[in-house]
Amino acid sequence: MPPYPVHPTPTTLHLPLRGRGAAADARHAARGFLDPPLGGGTPFPAPALDAALLVISELVTNAVRHADGACALDLSLGSDGVDIEVTDGSSEEPRARGPDQQGEGGWGWHLVNRISTDVEIRHHHGPAGGKTIHAHVARGSLGG
Repeated sequence: MPPYPVHPTPTTLHLPLRGRGAAADARHAARGFLDPPLGGGTPFPAPALDAALLVISELVTNAVRHADGACALDLSLGSDGVDIEVTDGSSEEPRARGPDQQGEGGWGWHLVNRISTDVEIRHHHGPAGGKTIHAHVARGSLGG
Protein backbone atom coordinates (compact mmCIF):
# COMPACT_ATOMS: atom_id res chain seq x y z
CA MET A 1 0.00 0.00 0.00
CA PRO A 2 1.47 3.40 -0.98
CA PRO A 3 2.26 5.86 1.84
CA TYR A 4 0.12 8.53 0.15
CA PRO A 5 -3.52 8.58 -0.98
CA VAL A 6 -4.10 7.31 -4.50
CA HIS A 7 -6.51 9.44 -6.52
CA PRO A 8 -8.18 7.71 -9.43
CA THR A 9 -7.46 9.06 -12.88
CA PRO A 10 -10.29 11.35 -13.97
CA THR A 11 -12.22 9.90 -16.87
CA THR A 12 -13.94 13.10 -18.02
CA LEU A 13 -12.91 16.64 -18.78
CA HIS A 14 -15.19 19.64 -19.35
CA LEU A 15 -13.64 22.84 -20.65
CA PRO A 16 -15.52 26.03 -21.61
CA LEU A 17 -13.66 27.85 -24.39
CA ARG A 18 -13.86 31.23 -26.09
CA GLY A 19 -11.97 33.29 -28.63
CA ARG A 20 -8.91 33.03 -30.81
CA GLY A 21 -6.84 30.92 -28.43
CA ALA A 22 -9.59 28.33 -27.87
CA ALA A 23 -8.09 25.61 -30.07
CA ALA A 24 -4.65 25.94 -28.46
CA ASP A 25 -6.22 25.89 -24.98
CA ALA A 26 -8.23 22.80 -25.93
CA ARG A 27 -5.16 20.97 -27.27
CA HIS A 28 -3.14 21.85 -24.15
CA ALA A 29 -5.89 20.63 -21.79
CA ALA A 30 -6.49 17.47 -23.85
CA ARG A 31 -2.79 16.61 -23.92
CA GLY A 32 -2.64 16.94 -20.14
CA PHE A 33 -5.75 14.79 -19.82
CA LEU A 34 -4.62 12.01 -22.18
CA ASP A 35 -0.84 11.87 -21.84
CA PRO A 36 0.18 10.76 -19.25
CA PRO A 37 -2.72 10.33 -16.85
CA LEU A 38 -1.72 11.76 -13.45
CA GLY A 39 -3.25 8.98 -11.38
CA GLY A 40 -1.60 6.23 -13.37
CA GLY A 41 -3.43 4.54 -16.16
CA THR A 42 -2.19 3.93 -19.66
CA PRO A 43 -1.27 6.95 -21.78
CA PHE A 44 -2.52 7.14 -25.32
CA PRO A 45 -0.12 5.81 -27.97
CA ALA A 46 1.47 8.74 -29.83
CA PRO A 47 -0.42 8.24 -33.14
CA ALA A 48 -3.79 8.06 -31.33
CA LEU A 49 -2.93 11.11 -29.21
CA ASP A 50 -2.00 13.06 -32.35
CA ALA A 51 -5.26 11.96 -34.01
CA ALA A 52 -7.33 13.04 -30.98
CA LEU A 53 -5.56 16.42 -30.79
CA LEU A 54 -6.18 17.00 -34.50
CA VAL A 55 -9.89 16.19 -34.19
CA ILE A 56 -10.18 18.45 -31.13
CA SER A 57 -8.37 21.28 -32.87
CA GLU A 58 -10.53 21.06 -35.99
CA LEU A 59 -13.83 20.88 -34.10
CA VAL A 60 -12.98 23.72 -31.72
CA THR A 61 -11.58 25.94 -34.49
CA ASN A 62 -14.74 25.47 -36.55
CA ALA A 63 -16.98 26.10 -33.53
CA VAL A 64 -15.20 29.38 -32.77
CA ARG A 65 -15.09 30.43 -36.42
CA HIS A 66 -18.67 29.57 -37.38
CA ALA A 67 -20.59 30.04 -34.11
CA ASP A 68 -20.53 32.96 -31.67
CA GLY A 69 -16.94 32.38 -30.54
CA ALA A 70 -17.82 30.31 -27.48
CA CYS A 71 -17.91 26.54 -27.19
CA ALA A 72 -17.26 23.74 -24.75
CA LEU A 73 -15.03 20.69 -25.05
CA ASP A 74 -15.99 17.47 -23.28
CA LEU A 75 -13.73 14.44 -23.25
CA SER A 76 -14.65 11.02 -21.90
CA LEU A 77 -11.89 8.47 -21.58
CA GLY A 78 -12.66 4.79 -22.03
CA SER A 79 -10.55 1.66 -22.29
CA ASP A 80 -10.87 1.67 -26.09
CA GLY A 81 -10.29 5.39 -26.71
CA VAL A 82 -11.65 8.87 -26.11
CA ASP A 83 -15.03 10.36 -26.91
CA ILE A 84 -14.75 13.98 -28.00
CA GLU A 85 -17.67 16.39 -27.91
CA VAL A 86 -17.66 20.04 -28.90
CA THR A 87 -20.79 22.06 -28.20
CA ASP A 88 -21.48 25.49 -29.69
CA GLY A 89 -24.39 27.88 -30.09
CA SER A 90 -24.90 27.48 -33.83
CA SER A 91 -27.52 25.14 -35.25
CA GLU A 92 -25.75 25.07 -38.62
CA GLU A 93 -24.17 21.73 -39.48
CA PRO A 94 -20.60 21.50 -40.74
CA ARG A 95 -20.38 21.16 -44.51
CA ALA A 96 -17.75 19.24 -46.36
CA ARG A 97 -16.22 21.46 -48.98
CA GLY A 98 -13.43 20.95 -51.42
CA PRO A 99 -10.03 21.34 -49.77
CA ASP A 100 -8.19 24.43 -50.93
CA GLN A 101 -4.73 23.62 -52.25
CA GLN A 102 -3.60 27.20 -51.46
CA GLY A 103 -4.12 26.75 -47.72
CA GLU A 104 -7.51 28.43 -47.37
CA GLY A 105 -9.17 25.55 -45.50
CA GLY A 106 -11.69 22.92 -46.41
CA TRP A 107 -9.72 20.03 -44.90
CA GLY A 108 -11.12 19.94 -41.34
CA TRP A 109 -14.44 18.17 -41.68
CA HIS A 110 -12.86 15.61 -44.04
CA LEU A 111 -10.11 14.93 -41.49
CA VAL A 112 -12.55 14.59 -38.59
CA ASN A 113 -14.57 12.00 -40.52
CA ARG A 114 -11.48 10.17 -41.77
CA ILE A 115 -9.56 9.68 -38.51
CA SER A 116 -12.40 9.28 -36.02
CA THR A 117 -15.46 7.06 -35.78
CA ASP A 118 -19.00 7.49 -34.49
CA VAL A 119 -19.16 11.06 -35.80
CA GLU A 120 -22.59 12.47 -35.13
CA ILE A 121 -24.28 15.83 -34.76
CA ARG A 122 -26.91 16.35 -32.05
CA HIS A 123 -29.05 19.47 -32.29
CA HIS A 124 -30.26 21.17 -29.12
CA HIS A 125 -33.84 22.34 -29.19
CA GLY A 126 -35.20 25.21 -27.19
CA PRO A 127 -34.38 28.89 -26.98
CA ALA A 128 -30.59 28.46 -26.81
CA GLY A 129 -30.37 26.08 -29.77
CA GLY A 130 -26.93 24.98 -30.83
CA LYS A 131 -25.41 21.59 -31.43
CA THR A 132 -22.92 19.07 -30.14
CA ILE A 133 -20.57 17.22 -32.46
CA HIS A 134 -19.38 13.87 -31.17
CA ALA A 135 -16.41 11.87 -32.46
CA HIS A 136 -14.56 8.86 -31.10
CA VAL A 137 -10.81 8.30 -31.47
CA ALA A 138 -9.67 4.76 -30.70
CA ARG A 139 -6.44 3.99 -28.89
CA GLY A 140 -5.43 2.04 -31.99
CA SER A 141 -6.01 4.97 -34.39
CA LEU A 142 -3.50 5.28 -37.19
CA GLY A 143 -1.57 2.23 -36.14
CA GLY A 144 -1.22 3.22 -32.44
